[in-house]
Amino acid sequence: MIKSPVQAVIFDFDYTLADSSRGVVECINFALDSLGLPAVSAEKACLTIGLSLSDTLVHLVGESAAAQSDEFVRLFIERADEVMADLTILFESVPQTIAVLKEQGLGLGIVSTKFRYRIESILRREGLLDVFDAIIGGEDVPNHKPNPEGLRLAMERLGRSPLDCVYVGDSVVDAETAERAGVPFVAVLSGATPREAFGACDVRQVLEHVCDLPGWIGH
Repeated sequence: MIKSPVQAVIFDFDYTLADSSRGVVECINFALDSLGLPAVSAEKACLTIGLSLSDTLVHLVGESAAAQSDEFVRLFIERADEVMADLTILFESVPQTIAVLKEQGLGLGIVSTKFRYRIESILRREGLLDVFDAIIGGEDVPNHKPNPEGLRLAMERLGRSPLDCVYVGDSVVDAETAERAGVPFVAVLSGATPREAFGACDVRQVLEHVCDLPGWIGH
């Protein structure tokens, strides 16, 4: 349990609150095909969720493709604007979990490499947009995770200090982001990162899913 009471919960989005894997696979392979590069498997594509788009290309193809990153990003976004919202679904327990946290008087935020306008579109569709007090997306900061800039901006907008908050995410990149911002980190296993991958990270708790979060905070 963290030393000071939790006053705000800041979430990653993909694989933490929602499953966007179908959309990510579609957009990655659309961009790769447009660049004349071979498609990748869904499993390999999903392992990049949470990375910046330029890092995604290098992770999938190698450093030799770095020169094509700007065009890869453009093509990914072009396709994502068409299909991503429709192919992204919130995890079933998220609405109730968010409602419980809100009832506990906690500030709620999101920090993601996903574009804020896309997150807002999905939350608006689900009737949850107004529940969040701060949403920081990929277009809001020049430096993406694991750079802590987005997380620090969210805390500023929430009016909270690092030890007032927890950052909840599904990846080692999320854990590193929290550590660099001085924010306690809670890992969830709803993504592609296994429990053992968090062994070397500064993690306060590992939960199976965000639905376990209210119980942990109230412990």
